[in-house]
Amino acid sequence: MVEAGMESTGTNTASEQPGAAPDLDLVTVPTRQGLEAVDIIRRAASKAGGVGPVLHDGSGDTLGFLVPSGTADAWDLPGSACTQTNGRGMRFGDAAASPTAGATGWLLPPEAVGPVTDPDVLRAALGEAARLIEAADNCR
Repeated sequence: MVEAGMESTGTNTASEQPGAAPDLDLVTVPTRQGLEAVDIIRRAASKAGGVGPVLHDGSGDTLGFLVPSGTADAWDLPGSACTQTNGRGMRFGDAAASPTAGATGWLLPPEAVGPVTDPDVLRAALGEAARLIEAADNCR
């Protein structure tokens, strides 16, 4: 269930039924790129809105950004994937019930951040993160 401290942005389509899981999509990216993107979004938060809840998988390979429902319909950023959750297991208080496989946990829990990450902000941050990583790797 969505915790009481969560504010609605009007962008997700959570059901009005008490205890219902919200319909959200999940953008998954490699951990290194995701961590860079989190930093980029946080630095620019005053201009573009903040980062929403972020999950990490138990193996440490990927991060998952919660985004508004419908994002998966148009997501086409190479190196990432966007999955429709249709509310399956997306209970903010229970990351273990998330739609990602294996053990998961919150990198940024819902109670500590904004409702969801804006997909346009995320797309820009992931692009910038990829360029920073490429530049850093080429300096070695």
